[in-house]
Amino acid sequence: MKAEGRYDVTVIGGGPAGLAAAIAADQAGARVLLVEREERLGGILKQCIHDGFGLIRFGEKLSGPEYAHRYLEALGNTGVVVRLLSFASKITGEAGGFELVLVSRGGVDVLRTKTLVLSTGCRERTARQVTIHGTRPAGVFTAGQAQYYTNILGQLPARRCVILGSGDIGLIMARRLTLEGAEVLGVYEAKQSPSGLSRNIAQCLEDFDIPLYTSRTVTEVFGHDRLEAVEISRVDGRMRPIPGTGERIACDGLILSVGLIPENELAESLGVPIHPATKGPICDQRYMTMVSGVFSCGNALQVNDLVDYVSESGAAAGHYAALTAGRPAAAGIGRDRSADGNFAELIPDENFLCISPQRLDMDYADGELPVFFRSREERGRTILRVRAGDRELLRRNYAQLRPPEMERILLPLGDLDLRQGDRINFSMEGL
Repeated sequence: MKAEGRYDVTVIGGGPAGLAAAIAADQAGARVLLVEREERLGGILKQCIHDGFGLIRFGEKLSGPEYAHRYLEALGNTGVVVRLLSFASKITGEAGGFELVLVSRGGVDVLRTKTLVLSTGCRERTARQVTIHGTRPAGVFTAGQAQYYTNILGQLPARRCVILGSGDIGLIMARRLTLEGAEVLGVYEAKQSPSGLSRNIAQCLEDFDIPLYTSRTVTEVFGHDRLEAVEISRVDGRMRPIPGTGERIACDGLILSVGLIPENELAESLGVPIHPATKGPICDQRYMTMVSGVFSCGNALQVNDLVDYVSESGAAAGHYAALTAGRPAAAGIGRDRSADGNFAELIPDENFLCISPQRLDMDYADGELPVFFRSREERGRTILRVRAGDRELLRRNYAQLRPPEMERILLPLGDLDLRQGDRINFSMEGL
């Protein structure tokens, strides 16, 4: 369909969060535009041929393409207008909504929308962002790049490789490259404990006898045209390389799985405040940012372990974006909400790495509030307590908490007797 000038909801990004948001907004009665810069919808799921997706959302173990196909089928039954190979180069606020500049092969289009859902995903850190010295030879890939070469292009990126970082994509690629005949010499992690899910450590490393080395990092690469070797050094408690501990390992491939960063250039251009812990926008329980009418979801909001949680946030953001677009005078769209006095704040103690959402809009404090959090360090038996003043709102026991594994709880807002200006305090205590 040809995109026309005005929409109720525009979703930027056609990955799992964007697909869920567009479908939910359409089901809520909005006129919806979905913008995707690639030639196909689905985001990173298109190249994730391993299973494990959809256990929560669909109660099945699906591959990435299978999971995406479920949403693409649902999208085909909606009236959502889809723009592929289109890039949102500029967004500005205007009376009652936003002006959006789209660049595509057909030229430049200027569109208008009442609300925005930013589902732009995240990007991988590169070798230059983790300070690896040396030359710039071929053979240094991010884990996502290596996955694309292997699963989409059908090309083996390396025969003898080292993996730096124990994030989930790196662990999955250790297994995938081994299955394709490459020799994975080891996975090296600068932290004292691995960064991936426990199930991926077991299924991708232990089941294939791939060694995992902690408190080590790559400090230098060698080679001119092609990677020839890397230097591995031990690190101290602050993850700084220890002089004199370097070991040279011959290899033709270095795969980097050193973290993901939410993609939020568009959000920042609109003046959306970014939270320092999640690296995504500060938001309330409707996934609305501190700029009225701008919503954020999926990995643009915070890096998730499970695509099921990505879709959950996308569906909620799309639904509330449609409701906001339908309110009289578009509910003051474009205004800064940061100084509003109608919020209760969610305040974690020092044992939390991050928590989302960070604010609760008291005008919508009903139903159940999903709260996502990560612990700062690995913990054994732990009590999670949620309090507002001297009132205990929730208590839950955990046998174990790990920073790589996001936790989700539900706060029954209708039963909490919250008041405007309350500070909802989250704390962890050892058992």
